[in-house]
Amino acid sequence: MHMPKYRSALIVGTGPGLSASLARLFAKNGLSVALAARQTDKLAALAKETAASVHVCNAAEPSEVAALFEALDAAGRTPDVVVYNASNRVRGALVDLAPDDVKRAIEISAFGAFLVSQQAVKRMLPRGEGAVLLSGATAGVKGFALSATFAMGKFALRGLAQSMARELSPKGIHVAHFVIDGGIRSAARPVSDDRPDSLLDPDAIAETYWHVLNQHRSAWSWEVEVRPWVEKF
Repeated sequence: MHMPKYRSALIVGTGPGLSASLARLFAKNGLSVALAARQTDKLAALAKETAASVHVCNAAEPSEVAALFEALDAAGRTPDVVVYNASNRVRGALVDLAPDDVKRAIEISAFGAFLVSQQAVKRMLPRGEGAVLLSGATAGVKGFALSATFAMGKFALRGLAQSMARELSPKGIHVAHFVIDGGIRSAARPVSDDRPDSLLDPDAIAETYWHVLNQHRSAWSWEVEVRPWVEKF
């Protein structure tokens, strides 16, 4: 059975939740890890724990994304697993939304994913293997009232993932989109005692990413939904 051996991972849009859980899981399984975010001042502890390199990058800027990958190339850490976990939202009534804010949010949620994926795939194609994992949301399949900006960004991300999967799977590159359908547990958002496991555990989500990453190519998933057992859908 053909199972790629992944060696190096890049996580774009790193924060204290899912991205941190992914970094820990990747490191635990022997991958070198690179963390990228617009603001990296809070990543020191995670970087130390996972032996990760840290990179400042605005994912919506083509030059910064290109420079990120060039830096990883120069360090011998060209990623064969890339996770795009960056997003932005502007909530409000349609008629009240500031166009510049909407544009910026869509650039981060979707255009940035394109830029990162493009740089990653350019490096994966010559090797004939690699994986691009894109973090979606409920908003990518169901647009809510007062959330047009987030819906636009996440719908675009899902379309990008589906198109990439159809184009790149036959070339050995596994593209997967994850619909995170529910709130994610965090220190700022704890689970209430009367509703156990009503929020997604970021470590559990990371385990699902890892499972998809290690699927045999005869049974690849291009999309997986994860939600708490009490979540309505």
